Amino acid sequence: MKEHDYSESLVVHFQRGEVLRRQALDQVSIDLNERQLFDLELLLNRGFYPLTGFMDQQTYQSVLHEMTLPDGSVWPMPICLDVSAAIAATLQRGQIVALNDQEGFLLAILRISDIWQPVKQEEASCVYGTTDPASHPGVRQLFDQVKPWYIGGSVEGINLPVHYDFLQLRLTPSETVRRFTMNGWRKVLGFHTEQYLHCAHREMVLDAARQVGASVFLQPVVGLDYPGDVDFYTHIRCYQVFTGKFPPNLILLGLSPFAARRAGPREALLQAIMRRNFGCTHFMVADDHADPFANLNNGVNLFYEKGAAQQLVQDCAEKTGIAMVAQQEYGYDETSARYFPLNAENNMAGTQITSAELQRRMIRGEEIEDWFVWPDMIGELQWSFPPKSKQGFTVFMTGLSGSGKSTIAKVLLVKFMEMRDRPVTLLDGDIVRKNLSSELTFSREHRDLNVTRIGFVASEITKNGGIALCAPIAPYDEPRHANRTLISRYGGYIEVYVSTPLEICEQRDRKGLYAKARAGRIKGVTGITDPYIPPSNPDLVIDTTGITPLEAVQEIMLYLQAQGYI
Repeated sequence: MKEHDYSESLVVHFQRGEVLRRQALDQVSIDLNERQLFDLELLLNRGFYPLTGFMDQQTYQSVLHEMTLPDGSVWPMPICLDVSAAIAATLQRGQIVALNDQEGFLLAILRISDIWQPVKQEEASCVYGTTDPASHPGVRQLFDQVKPWYIGGSVEGINLPVHYDFLQLRLTPSETVRRFTMNGWRKVLGFHTEQYLHCAHREMVLDAARQVGASVFLQPVVGLDYPGDVDFYTHIRCYQVFTGKFPPNLILLGLSPFAARRAGPREALLQAIMRRNFGCTHFMVADDHADPFANLNNGVNLFYEKGAAQQLVQDCAEKTGIAMVAQQEYGYDETSARYFPLNAENNMAGTQITSAELQRRMIRGEEIEDWFVWPDMIGELQWSFPPKSKQGFTVFMTGLSGSGKSTIAKVLLVKFMEMRDRPVTLLDGDIVRKNLSSELTFSREHRDLNVTRIGFVASEITKNGGIALCAPIAPYDEPRHANRTLISRYGGYIEVYVSTPLEICEQRDRKGLYAKARAGRIKGVTGITDPYIPPSNPDLVIDTTGITPLEAVQEIMLYLQAQGYI
């Protein structure tokens, strides 16, 4: 393994930066998305050492198939800059490109060494072990969100991405190594986590640190949000509470900008290399590390073989220079009032403590004992996990014109206004078309845009504790799925398929749309000239053919009550 020079940086001297700024004025510029910004920051601050830029095609192929860089260094994941076909067509090898943040602020210059169109099925198979986007969220992200062309080349940094929050925790590798040296720490155990930490985690970390005689560097993920995740600010506040429960000079908290791919063993190995770059000598690895389904169903139906991540990090320890420490789950024995590891050698019976159970209890408003989580931690978590009866939520109704969506939404509005426990907003399809999307046509692209606009507004209402009632036609599954993903981050999402048959909707036809479409006078009418794709997995299905609007609303209210929202 190469010796790491922590004084290195890809951020240039300010005088060189002035030269690069002048050069950038006449060059193509790319505004990076959030995932790309995380990758760039780790390149610039040397968290991704020994990479000096985004990978070229040769390096990319070597990483996919050999898990090494061309010089033989272990590296498990491709770090490439993806661009659209339109941008790729304007670029050529040897060209320099300005890399900006989302506000257009210049961060770095990229000198292009390669431009190519990857075979995403090949990448998915090598990195994730599957090419099926339905079975793995990382593959779905690769196919749906990663652009079709890659550009590689070295980067010169002008500025690190700008942050305004938790500045004292945003430590670069050189800063963490300096802190470790000042504290006299020769052995440091890195702990990379996305979980909601509780009392058992403290015992787990302390036992692991004693096992190897190390201090602890807690470096939680500051990355992309996923449905059900606690919000970023609450997460960090909870980690600050957690570190306060340790003896003095034993633990350091720092934030890591990292775009998780959920790639199981390969991602665990990448995280280990990152911890080495931040100065750690040991890295704690769970047996389901970076598995996309690790925190669901209490670890049942994991995508990757249990323990595979630990084995890969252990096998590569000599080449990477960082030792693996197995992370163990802990339980609590109320009789003896002590925590214990849940393993085959330990026959104690007690209560298993998991982050998923903590989240479940928080959402349901159940009592949580002090041995499970500290009261001050609960106080922080309540910002993100209020009981469902106090959460915001969205009722998203989809169906044909005339199916009864708008009428049901209006009756729901009245019912919630009577209850007066949350602010409520109606986002009816016609109202949104008039006030929010008046410039849009009825092409598929514009229909999808209209639905995602509704979803964005609903997400803001939900985030702030309100009720959003949405009643567009929303004929396609993709934007409906995007809305569920977005809104579920902030509260409840209930999709109601108003499945009234087309012939009944035509009989009602109060707007005369169907009659005009049948006569050929207008086009773009869903159900006649345009398709309607029913939802694949709605929460409720209501056919209004033989029921009144009040009866339909009663079904929805009973469902909301059963789920704990009212």
